[in-house]
Amino acid sequence: MVLQARNKHREAAPKPPQPPRASQSPLRGAPDVGAGEPGPERASPSSGRKGAAGRKGPRAEPGVSPAGVGLGGRLVAGLRGALGLRRAGRGRTWTTLLLAAFAAVLHWSHITHLFENDRHFSHLSTLEREMAFRTEMGLYYSYFKTIVEAPSFLNGVWMIMNDKLTEYPLVINTLKRFNLYPEVILASWYRIYTKIMDMIGIQTKICWTVTRGEGLSPIESCEGLGDPACFYVAVIFILNGLMMALFFIYGTYLSGSRLGGLVTVLCFFFNHGECTRVMWTPPLRESFSYPFLVLQMLLVTHILRATKLYRGSLIALCISNIFFMLPWQFAQFVLLTQIASLFAVYVVGYIDIYKLRKIIYIHMISLALCFVLMFGNSMLLTSYYASSLVIIWGMLALKPHFVKINVSELSLWAHIGNLLTSKFFSYKDFDTLLYTCAAEFDFMEKETPLRYTKTLLLPAVLVVFIAIVRKIISDMWSILAKQQTHIRKHQFDHGELVYHALQLLAYTALGILIMRLKLFLTPHMCVMASLICSRQLFGWLFCKVHPGAVVFAVLAAMSIQGSANLQTQWNIVGEFSNLPQEELIEWIKYSTKPDAVFAGAMPTMASVKLSALRPVVNHPHYEDAGLRARTKIVYSMYSRKAAEEVKQELVKLKVNYYILEESWCIRRSKPGCSMPEIWDVEDPANAGKTPLCNLLVKESKPHFTTVFQNSVYKVLEVIKE
Repeated sequence: MVLQARNKHREAAPKPPQPPRASQSPLRGAPDVGAGEPGPERASPSSGRKGAAGRKGPRAEPGVSPAGVGLGGRLVAGLRGALGLRRAGRGRTWTTLLLAAFAAVLHWSHITHLFENDRHFSHLSTLEREMAFRTEMGLYYSYFKTIVEAPSFLNGVWMIMNDKLTEYPLVINTLKRFNLYPEVILASWYRIYTKIMDMIGIQTKICWTVTRGEGLSPIESCEGLGDPACFYVAVIFILNGLMMALFFIYGTYLSGSRLGGLVTVLCFFFNHGECTRVMWTPPLRESFSYPFLVLQMLLVTHILRATKLYRGSLIALCISNIFFMLPWQFAQFVLLTQIASLFAVYVVGYIDIYKLRKIIYIHMISLALCFVLMFGNSMLLTSYYASSLVIIWGMLALKPHFVKINVSELSLWAHIGNLLTSKFFSYKDFDTLLYTCAAEFDFMEKETPLRYTKTLLLPAVLVVFIAIVRKIISDMWSILAKQQTHIRKHQFDHGELVYHALQLLAYTALGILIMRLKLFLTPHMCVMASLICSRQLFGWLFCKVHPGAVVFAVLAAMSIQGSANLQTQWNIVGEFSNLPQEELIEWIKYSTKPDAVFAGAMPTMASVKLSALRPVVNHPHYEDAGLRARTKIVYSMYSRKAAEEVKQELVKLKVNYYILEESWCIRRSKPGCSMPEIWDVEDPANAGKTPLCNLLVKESKPHFTTVFQNSVYKVLEVIKE
């Protein structure tokens, strides 16, 4: 490490003040009711962000190819097939791969640039970088930090598997509870990287002294992969850069043309703010998991299109399933929609029963392996996803003649999506209100379809969807015309197109019900848009007009709003600063005992655990029932209960200090969504009384003592009798 003096102010030029931009809550995990809480201050002049060609001919008998061909040979052959290049030779294969690599580098550069512009991350101190990882992000990063700073890698893993800080006084296996395999893997890579670099004498980071101005003390800021936070973020951005290469290959394969890959990539860039948020929230689980969903769906598409099933393809599907599920607790719900879509494809006759069985078996195997790797996490086996696998497997085993249904019976399966909506129309209670009061868990914004329309993404996808529906109707009509209305023995071609249309409907339903789930919908729309290049759907048009002319005309029209969207992103120039929380963390580190126990708002508790290394009783990972009960007790500070009653509950949790934030008492995202109003639903007996938090802001005694206070935070010591 080299320490140099860099008398460089972060503000290179005067910037007009701007109110802090509310951070989004992590997907799943703790709902951030107070999205508008006082947070990091940024100076920014910007207005803010908003956010296949199949082969015809006789089909081979279903079966897995024999082991005579090596797995490596099969994978190479499968890759060439996936690119639509079996007869094209190595030249076209390499051209496609080079274009995919270029797309990867472009996306990596884009998100890296946006992240740096937004936070000036390279000039932040270690503490500021940790505070920049708000809410659930900070919780996840804390375990990476634990393993990195441990005496050895194995010792670090043991520490997170026997964690005493996250839910004091409980000792929990966080690797089982929190999907932390990404942190374990990245920490091992970091330790290996730094050890190798030290052995060969290569410098991994440079540290500077940064002058902050405004009477603030200078800080030390380190750049380079030798800095843990920089390494952590860099790997995430590389992974999501590679994701764009997959999108190019995906669009190329699905449409049968490299123009389709181009359409997919450009649609993603033109609608970037609707497709991903990795550039704003790198540590979230989706940042690690979603790239493997793209790979998984590409493999599913290949399996649906292939006339034979190769073991290599099935093994690759199993591995991609595991890599998708392990980092993210929400993955199982996405795979549920995929299984439902595939079953519907089977019902209408675009996939044979043998192939569907193989896919179901692979899903079962990957789910079982994840269950083992997650140390028996019960959420996996009690999910709707696991239940759907068992039910569909049983139906295929007991009634394989379902494939020979009457065309008129297809309507029986039309309401499968209703199962996903029932919980959103149930009664209100404390837990559900914490979610539904957060904007990201509300219905999709009315502006979102308008934004899709302005970039022509929605019109393009609607044209493709109508073309697929027209193909399905045409196929069904051909059966009726042949007097095969009772028993259908014919299997239709291009089941992958029908699958993508059904998957689009599933993602649309999820995106409309929960706004943040448009992160699945929008990228899938970009993939679907590639089908404007498909000769299977638009061959009648391409016989009259050159495909390239059509595609480039569409892209030119898309680029009008798309380039404006990109410019808006590039204009975001901010700087992370959260002095009130910095003061709080510094006070905790130097004025409290290492075993002092803290309670407070979930986002703040993540920062206290990460940066102050103090035990906390609640945190932002909200799925566990026990944790929800703890959080309810902690949040009773914002209810209308008596101070003595709240204090007694905190004493039972062995809390020493409570971090009170007045903003949590008064802010209101929408009617009925302030914390006192939420408590009125849960505790109607005390409705009408003055909220306890309002009373404690004025006077904390006799049950609490104020030991620290600044413009945002007030630390109350719990007086124990």
